[in-house]
Amino acid sequence: MSDIKALLDSQQQQLTAAGAPFEIVSMEIDGDTFRALKNAPATLREAIDQGRQHGDKEAVIYGEERWTYNDLFAQADAIAHQLVQLLEIEKGQRVAIAMRNYPEWMTAYIAIISIGAVAVPVNSWGQREELLYGLEDADAKAVFCDQRRFDAIADGLADINCQAIVARSEGEISDTQYGRSLSDFIAAAEGMPAPEVEIKSSDYAHMLYTSGTTGRPKGAISTHLAVTQSLYCFELSGAISATANMPIIEKMMARGYPSVALLAVPLFHTSGLYANFLLSLRSGNKVVMMYKWDPKEALQLIERERVTLLGLVPAVLWDLLNHPDFEQTDTDSLFLLGGGGSAAPSQLKDVILDKVADAYAGVGYGATETNVSISSATGRAFTENPRSAGLVSPLMDVKLCDENGVEVPTGERGEIRARCITMIDGYWNRTEDTAKAFQDGWYLTGDVGYFDENGYLYIVDRIKDMVIRGGENIYCVEVEHAAYEHDSILEAAAFGLPHDQLGEELALAVVIKDGQQLSGDEIQQHIGERLAAFKVPSHIEIRESLPRNATQKVLKKQLREEVLAAAS
Repeated sequence: MSDIKALLDSQQQQLTAAGAPFEIVSMEIDGDTFRALKNAPATLREAIDQGRQHGDKEAVIYGEERWTYNDLFAQADAIAHQLVQLLEIEKGQRVAIAMRNYPEWMTAYIAIISIGAVAVPVNSWGQREELLYGLEDADAKAVFCDQRRFDAIADGLADINCQAIVARSEGEISDTQYGRSLSDFIAAAEGMPAPEVEIKSSDYAHMLYTSGTTGRPKGAISTHLAVTQSLYCFELSGAISATANMPIIEKMMARGYPSVALLAVPLFHTSGLYANFLLSLRSGNKVVMMYKWDPKEALQLIERERVTLLGLVPAVLWDLLNHPDFEQTDTDSLFLLGGGGSAAPSQLKDVILDKVADAYAGVGYGATETNVSISSATGRAFTENPRSAGLVSPLMDVKLCDENGVEVPTGERGEIRARCITMIDGYWNRTEDTAKAFQDGWYLTGDVGYFDENGYLYIVDRIKDMVIRGGENIYCVEVEHAAYEHDSILEAAAFGLPHDQLGEELALAVVIKDGQQLSGDEIQQHIGERLAAFKVPSHIEIRESLPRNATQKVLKKQLREEVLAAAS
C-alpha cells in the first residue's frame, strides 16, 4: 500500500468513527442496507438554510453586481412566497429552471426547494423543441427562464399549461396569462418569509436531465436524502484529503486568500449545482459567476476577484492553462484546481504544477445517476497517480464486471458498477430505462475501467465508445492519452468510422496549439511510437475546435457525422 493511500485510509477512519463529525452508520431503505452519514442534514432545505448564517458576506459576483447572502435569500424567500400564493404550487409538483447562469437561477432553485416542490433544471443550451420537451416531460407547473429562453418557448406554454417567470426581462411581456417578469412576480412579496412546508427526507428534491448526447434526455430524480448525503459526503471527502495533505494546505492558508470559486460550468449540471453552488452556499464561499465559458474572461475574473477554487472539465482546464494570456495574468490566488466529467490528459498534472505554484489539484469521476463522486483524488493522491480517477468515495460501493455480470479481479478490465445511498430514485416515467440502468441495486455506468493494487480506479473508455477494428478492441481514451503526449496537441478525440473489411477504423480529431504546426503523418508517427500498429488512427482530422455540449463533453457522434458527410 502506498504511503498516501495509508494516510487517507487512516484519516477516513478517524473522521467517520462513532462520535466523529462524519460518523458513518448503516441505514436501511426499501429493504436494502447502505452506509450513511449520521449527521447529514435531513432535507435539502435544511442543508441550504445553513447559508443564511453568512448574512452580509458576499455570496455571488456577476459582472458588476455583488450579491450578499442576505440578498440571495431575500429574493429566494419572496419567490417562494409567490409560488405558493400566486401560482398555488404544491409540495411535490415540478418547477423548472431554464436559463443560463444568473444569480436568479440560484434564488429560483432555493425557493423551489424551500416549499417542497421539485426543482427541474433543464439544459439551457437546448433549442425550442428540446426546452418544451423537458417542461412537458416533467409536467412542470412553472418555469423560471431568461428572456432568450422565454422568447423560444412562449408560444408553446399554453399547450402544456406551464407558467413562465422571466428573469432580467427586456421590455414588456405581453402574454400575462403564461408569462410575467420576475420583478413583477415578487413585487408584492418583498420581505416576506418562505412558507412553512413539512418536508421529509424521502420526498423528491430535484430532477436533473441527463446530457442526452444520444436520444432524448432522461429525468434523473433524487430524494432529499440522496442529495444531502451527497453534499455531506463531498464535505467528508474534502476533509479527508485536506488532513492528509496538510503541508500544502498550510501553504495555502499562509497566503491569506479567502475561498472564492469561479462558476464556469452550467448550473444545470451536477458539477455546477453541487460543487460550485450548493457546497459554496453551505461554506460561505464567494462565487464568481460566468454567463458562459470564455478563457480570456475567466483569467480576468481570476485576477480581479482573487479566485482560489477552479472546478472545470479537464479539457476546459487544459484550455485555460494553455491560453496565451495565462502567463501575463496574476493568478497567484489560484489554489484548488479540479477536473471532472471526462478523462483527464495525463499531462494535466505537469501543466498544473508548472503553471500554478503550490497547486492543490485533483480529479473526480461520477455520474448524474449517483449524485456523488464515484471516485476522486486530490493532492498527493492525484500527483502520484495522475491517470487514475482516484479512490472510491467513502459511501460508495464499486465493482467491475464482465459482459455476463461476473465480477473481475483486480487489474482486469470490466464495466464499472456503483451502489450508494446517494443514487437517484430512477428515471422519471421511464420504467424500462430505469430497469436497464439499475440492476440488483447497482447502477451500470457503461464505463470500462480497472483497479490497481492500491485501490485506484482507472477509466479506460465508454463501452459504446470503444472501436472494434477487425476484431481488436481499441479504447479511445488510450489513443487520446497518447495524442496528448505531443507538445503541439491541445485537444484530441478518437472515434470510429465504418469500414467495409474491418467493420470499423479509427479516426482522430485534434486541435493544434496556437502558433504551432503538425501534419497528419506526424501525428500517426507519434502515436505509432507509443501504441500498437492497429491502434494508430487511419484518419486524422485537424480542426480549429471540437464540438461540445453544454457540459463540455465532446460530441463524437457529431464529429463522426461531419467526417462522413465530408467524405460522401
